[in-house]
Amino acid sequence: MFQLIKKSVCIGLFFVISGSMGIQVHAQEENKILPGIYVENISLGGKSAEEAQKELSAYVDELSRKEIPLVAAGGNEIVITPADIGFYWENQGILEEAASIGKKGNVVQRYKAAKDLEHQNVVYQFDFDFDRELSAQVLSERCAEFNVEAKDAWLSREDGVFVVHPGQAGEVIDTEAANKLLEQYFDGNWENDAEPLELPVTKSEPRGTQEELEKVKDVLGTFSTSFKTSGPSRSANVRNGCELINGTVLYPGDEFSTYENVSPFTQANGYYMAGSYLNGQVVDSLGGGICQVSTTLYNAVLLSELEVTERHNHSMIVTYVDPSADAAIAESSGKDFKFVNNYDVPIYIEGYTTEDKQICFTIYGMETRDSGHQVRYESEVVSKTYPDSEVIYANEGLPVGSVSVQSAHIGYKANLWKIVTENGTEVSREKINSSSYMVAPRTATVGVATADPNVYNQIMAAIATNNIDHVKNVAAALAAGTAPPPSEVPAAPDAGAPPADPAAQPPAQPEAQPPAQPETPPA
Repeated sequence: MFQLIKKSVCIGLFFVISGSMGIQVHAQEENKILPGIYVENISLGGKSAEEAQKELSAYVDELSRKEIPLVAAGGNEIVITPADIGFYWENQGILEEAASIGKKGNVVQRYKAAKDLEHQNVVYQFDFDFDRELSAQVLSERCAEFNVEAKDAWLSREDGVFVVHPGQAGEVIDTEAANKLLEQYFDGNWENDAEPLELPVTKSEPRGTQEELEKVKDVLGTFSTSFKTSGPSRSANVRNGCELINGTVLYPGDEFSTYENVSPFTQANGYYMAGSYLNGQVVDSLGGGICQVSTTLYNAVLLSELEVTERHNHSMIVTYVDPSADAAIAESSGKDFKFVNNYDVPIYIEGYTTEDKQICFTIYGMETRDSGHQVRYESEVVSKTYPDSEVIYANEGLPVGSVSVQSAHIGYKANLWKIVTENGTEVSREKINSSSYMVAPRTATVGVATADPNVYNQIMAAIATNNIDHVKNVAAALAAGTAPPPSEVPAAPDAGAPPADPAAQPPAQPEAQPPAQPETPPA
């Protein structure tokens, strides 16, 4: 009886152990993907989800390094890899779905799913995608050297005669269309495709023909101003700006931006430090004087009756044209002078400067206005405001004897009128613009740095009189080591009187009173 019980116990233990081993083996098998499941031609059967993930990721990494030959503009070939354009595996959720086949539902459902795989495989497809913005950037950079921008036919003027130069057709990579082509490429059998992929290009024809440009021969408008009082740096800036505009051809409907054509204001672009307006003061800046270029061009444009789309007056009056006939440009404030070719044929802008410091712009085109048609412009000063005081700034960083003076500026309100006559009879009078120019007092910056308390007290006493001419006299005497003028200050000849009208006379010449500095003429 005891032996029978013992034998029964042993048999029971055998089945228990066998059963537990079977459960363990079955559990391990349940973690494996069933045979007959593929991602494209990669079998996942018998692999765990982690193993399958690793194998598929390695395959995608290998694909991302595949070289793709591309044909750019002009038949030139470049090579990229999918990794260059942000290539990635988009539908990674298929792995989880593949691993769940035969593992969900009741016993019957699982059994059926497994049996179905014996008769028909389940094959998933990769879905790949890429970064469109990165792709456009990469293609633009790689194809840039092969792109050819269209160049319109153009004119040059040689020895007073126009010469027509033919244009050039353009061929530039179309990045948007190229991205769509890559989408199709990645949806196909690209893994085994070694043929170059021809990228789409945009082709453009140049504007202008020999016949069209030969019509440009008539003077539509011409205007000149003088920069005789300008120093070497300002003169160089005027000449440089004029040269940058000279030779411009505008086709019908084209808009010209003066700022875009003469900037940047850098030494590399040919500019020097010279006086310009800033917050009611004349300050040195790169390109000072460039507004005389834009102003001269503005008047030629007005006489040509081109369409002005943007124009700004200076903050203070200038001396080389009448009030309201100026056109300022400035990088800091965004001021620009723009106009449109509103004729039906191209126009040509000729700009030049002369040895005697004249700047001239002439605009050529095809004259369509009647021979009796004449246009002129008149400046109307509406009001003037005169400065009623002087301003003196003490500067601890400059030595006694240093005096820098800036002229006063009259404030103006002015209009510019366009008067049209036909065969000598006025037919229209139109206000073109209204301009306001700020009033600015005469100012002086006076050096007060000295180790001598007595000298310091004397220069500060002179400053306290708020009379610039007296301060200049005292500063000159102190710098020379002589006795300063008496403290009693007579009324200056121009005290309380309006400053000279810069619109009616040339800028003030430097005053000979060393070591004091001359007054700065208007910019």
